Amino acid sequence: MYLKALEINGFKSFAKKGHFDFASQISGIVGPNGSGKSNVAESFRFVLGEQSLKNMRSKKGSDLLFAVKTGSVNRGSVKVTFDNSKKVLDIDYTEVVVERVVLRDGSNEYFINGS
Repeated sequence: MYLKALEINGFKSFAKKGHFDFASQISGIVGPNGSGKSNVAESFRFVLGEQSLKNMRSKKGSDLLFAVKTGSVNRGSVKVTFDNSKKVLDIDYTEVVVERVVLRDGSNEYFINGS
């Protein structure tokens, strides 16, 4: 099983949908200061169930949402796609998509393959 893709929408610095494909066994995220590299790493921890807001440099759930003076979003989501062709996860799908959504009120929703 390997990480296939990461999709971020409305989470931290990602106002618009960001999509990362991981086609090789080793990937790196590079960029200048302030470009959101650490937010990509935090989004991965978030979708896998991180509960500590302190570990994600936030004080409340709504801090995880994209926000600027000119506008903000009410919903942030992160999806991670795993290749499950070797059936490492005991589920009848060759791809497993795990999604976590945070809402403005700080509540969370979790989905596996959209359910």
